[in-house]
Amino acid sequence: MGRPRPSVSPLDDVRRAVRSLLDEAGDPPAVALAVSGGADSLALAAATAQLARRRGTHLLGLVVDHRLQPGSATVAATAAGQLRDLGCVEVRVLAVDVDGPGGPEAAARRARYTALRTAAPDRLVLLGHTLDDQAETVLLGLGRGSGPRSLAGMRRLDPPWGRPLLGLRRATTAAACAELGLDPWQDPHNADPSYTRVRLRREVLPLLEDVLNGGVAPALARTAAQLREDAEALDALAGQRPAGDGPLEVAGLAGEPPALRRRVLRRWLLGAGVRELTDAHLRSVDALIGEWHGQGGVWLPGGLEVSRARGRLVVTG
Repeated sequence: MGRPRPSVSPLDDVRRAVRSLLDEAGDPPAVALAVSGGADSLALAAATAQLARRRGTHLLGLVVDHRLQPGSATVAATAAGQLRDLGCVEVRVLAVDVDGPGGPEAAARRARYTALRTAAPDRLVLLGHTLDDQAETVLLGLGRGSGPRSLAGMRRLDPPWGRPLLGLRRATTAAACAELGLDPWQDPHNADPSYTRVRLRREVLPLLEDVLNGGVAPALARTAAQLREDAEALDALAGQRPAGDGPLEVAGLAGEPPALRRRVLRRWLLGAGVRELTDAHLRSVDALIGEWHGQGGVWLPGGLEVSRARGRLVVTG
């Protein structure tokens, strides 16, 4: 009989996940950490700081203060102090303004990602998303009918973003913090049922776990991985089709499968300056090819319009 495998601590699990992602990213000499002070990002910070010391990696800690709650500056300062205690020499607090369309959750996400990208333009930025976050993202996309790109969830390595903890549960990060004697911040927003994701986390997923006898979150994460593999294969095939910067010839796309055609259209529309594309937008534009009967143009975000004339699609605005 073989020897039993030695037990692995939660911190070892987190450290192994971070090491694997850094190896996959080519062992970058400088890395940034996005830390809120919650258990996920604190566990990530602790493991990354230990590895950074061994590898000689320059570590930049970034704490985003969304200024949405009283005392948010104190929370951010506490998280910054915890980062320094963990061995992160360079730490910055980034205060942002949260506004714009899509509700507070979407606006906060946009403000956070913009601030992180601006503060660390040439670095891989590590985020503390876990398998549970991935499951919630897939379920949200499913409920909203957002299409396969949304159901594919978050990528583990999607430069400039790195999410080493996507294979770990929240219970692991909480246990890693307990192992180190860290006191994570408990965000009140994570208990506020006015947020859709909170209700998914506290009501919908537990109900699904009960009805389906457990394993729902890992199953949703596996579904995301499978869809992502399929999507990446289709994206690669679509990338072989010429799109160009000007009008798009319809003849070269009419015979393609719709899933491939829409990917070519997406690349062409993004190149033409269209932003915030949804699956519904792409299907409407695709109808100008696959269901053409002389209909009018399709309006897209930014006041732009796609229309068909003389066998070509053009973007005007």
